[in-house]
Amino acid sequence: MTTTRPDRDDHSDRDARPDRDARPATEWLADAVLYQIYPQSFADADGDGIGDFAGIEQRLDHLAWLGVNTVWLNPCFASPFEDAGYDVSDYFTVAPRYGTNDSLAKLVDSARSRGIRVLLDLVAGHTSDQHPWFAASANDPNDHRYIWAATDEHPGDGFQPSPGTRPGWYKPNFFPSQPALNFGYARTNPDEPWRQPIDAEGPRANRQALRDIMDHWLDLGLAGFRVDMAASLVKDDPGHAESARLWRDLRDWLDRTHPQAALLSEWGDPAVSVPAGFHADFFLQFGADDDGLKLRSLWNNNTGTVSEGWAPLEPYFSAEGAGSPQTFLDGWRTATGAISAAGRGGFVALPTANHDFSRLACGPRTAEQLPAAFAFQLTWPTLPAVYYGDEIGMRYVSGLPEHEGSVLGPRYNRAGSRTPMQWDDTENAGFSTARAEDLYLPIDPDPARPTVTAQRADPTSLLHLVRRLIALRKATPELGSSGQIEVLHTGYPLVYLRGGRFLVVVNPRREPAQVTLPEGLGTAAAAPLEVSGVEVSESSIRAAGFSYGIFDLGRSGAAAGTR
Repeated sequence: MTTTRPDRDDHSDRDARPDRDARPATEWLADAVLYQIYPQSFADADGDGIGDFAGIEQRLDHLAWLGVNTVWLNPCFASPFEDAGYDVSDYFTVAPRYGTNDSLAKLVDSARSRGIRVLLDLVAGHTSDQHPWFAASANDPNDHRYIWAATDEHPGDGFQPSPGTRPGWYKPNFFPSQPALNFGYARTNPDEPWRQPIDAEGPRANRQALRDIMDHWLDLGLAGFRVDMAASLVKDDPGHAESARLWRDLRDWLDRTHPQAALLSEWGDPAVSVPAGFHADFFLQFGADDDGLKLRSLWNNNTGTVSEGWAPLEPYFSAEGAGSPQTFLDGWRTATGAISAAGRGGFVALPTANHDFSRLACGPRTAEQLPAAFAFQLTWPTLPAVYYGDEIGMRYVSGLPEHEGSVLGPRYNRAGSRTPMQWDDTENAGFSTARAEDLYLPIDPDPARPTVTAQRADPTSLLHLVRRLIALRKATPELGSSGQIEVLHTGYPLVYLRGGRFLVVVNPRREPAQVTLPEGLGTAAAAPLEVSGVEVSESSIRAAGFSYGIFDLGRSGAAAGTR
């Protein structure tokens, strides 16, 4: 097992290839349509019941047809899989169940030939307790790569007993099997000597290790990283000031050595993380002072993955129409304002779902409600991130057993969002030729489950709509991540103008809605670009239930920007 960076191999000429886009990450990300792949559940080429790199490679044409140009893979490093790969035992070797380093490099090359970049998931704040680093540290009191408290009594703060000859306790980052790497404490205390300063030997070694890991995979052709739990590195860090300094330093290094590489964070607070050095951050189901309310106020309908600490709320995208987009709008304005003020550029990413959060099709939300959600997501000035299978309306599957650390609470089982991709109506929905009992997770048992093949054959399907919306976004810069926006009406329907020219109307509730328009908007001659159930006149908009509409008002676009 490799624990330090291997020597460069015969892939070192990749930078010279003519199909490698030399634009800085801040430029190409502006046009990105992200697609998250949970590798163990996407496509299984070798028939063992677990998805793999070869399976993903075989399905790249689906992503290219859809219009996706950037793929993020959940962790694929060697791991005992106590937390589905977020417990890494070797950062320089991929998990054998997915293939080899060479098969990952082949996947990256095949994706690039289709205009698709590939990002890896970097678990920066902790390792597996099976990592050789931890085994060495657990038996060497002079090794400070992890956080150790050499006390007789339990020091509190979640510390776990040492598994080795070293006396005392270690600090985990999430599960006990995930010991926290030592990046130091922002606030030290002589009475707690494990609170080492950020410039101590252990933290310095770990910062260098991050550079080595990134450098290795970027040299093999990867386009960047999504960083897991990015805010968790420096401990006891009020306002994340020292964590931000760490990431700014890494970003400066990245800009010098790999300017084309992107750094995305799992932070959940773009107003902090992007100024801290990340190119983009996601609105998540957690993060910031509101514990992820900006995203949850759009999608979460109190079913699927539900934290006991969340107050019940009605999301804006609900049939009852009792929600509001205001929480999202205020949070988005705050984040984009902070990003603009920092002067470095960057983006807010808006996901349909993720591996830790319910899919759009969850609980009472039906298939007819999904088009309006995609019409919004793919025309709002954020980076859109489509979770695998959401493009066909795969549903959150309830009642599954715990698998690889999926259960986080009595109503929070992440397995429901991780079921195998539904490709067709053959055995195992075309995901694998393995026996059903050998699959990573069961296929959605609903006989009416959506599939890629069925929706490809139906031009009125959600899949075709998502494809058309992506194509429209790509062809229309005003609908992209940095075009101007003016919100004309909040509530139902949500109405906004992109680039001074493109009118977007979204009504996610069951009942119709009507709104009066300001004078002089010029909607009488509005040309429909992608419309279902919306009528526009000179003075008003009428939107049927679950409707959406994108119209071209035919005027010259305003200067780029957001407001």
